[in-house]
Amino acid sequence: MVGYRPDILARGLDVVFCGINPASTAVVDGHNFSNRSNRFWSVLHLAGFTDTRLLPADERRLLDYGCGITAVVDRPTRRASDVSAEEFRRARPEFEAKMRRYSPRVIAFLGKRAVTAMTGDSGIGWGRYAPGFAGTNAWVLPNPSGLNRAFALDDLVRAYAELRCALEQSGPRRLHPPPRVQPR
Repeated sequence: MVGYRPDILARGLDVVFCGINPASTAVVDGHNFSNRSNRFWSVLHLAGFTDTRLLPADERRLLDYGCGITAVVDRPTRRASDVSAEEFRRARPEFEAKMRRYSPRVIAFLGKRAVTAMTGDSGIGWGRYAPGFAGTNAWVLPNPSGLNRAFALDDLVRAYAELRCALEQSGPRRLHPPPRVQPR
């Protein structure tokens, strides 16, 4: 538990995948999306964000692909439903400041709960969120948690691939790792 840092961030990333909060299993394991039932790593690979299926222990490699991870609320819980709407509203100023500081091309909210609570917009759909958030483009994607049985793996992959395609069409990107420099 000591030393667990949920944020995998750098300035100017293509996309920051934004979860609700860290799962208690992630804190114990020391890595994001580490529960075996979570489909995050498989979905990123199948949707084309990574050229290989990363493991939770490889999470920092996401930066090489122009991707990052954060959460709206820092408090770990067993279930995301343990985070209240009021807690999201209280977290918004700090979260918004963090997103402005890192300035990704897109903030991709994993699920609707956090963005709905922070904005008060109860009519949010899946896909591009036209108002944006924190001065940048925003998308709302289905949560890849294994508890989210409303979305099959293929549905998740389609939703995430739509974002990847939009990023590719919108200009220069870092969706593939830089070439490895061979030592001399």
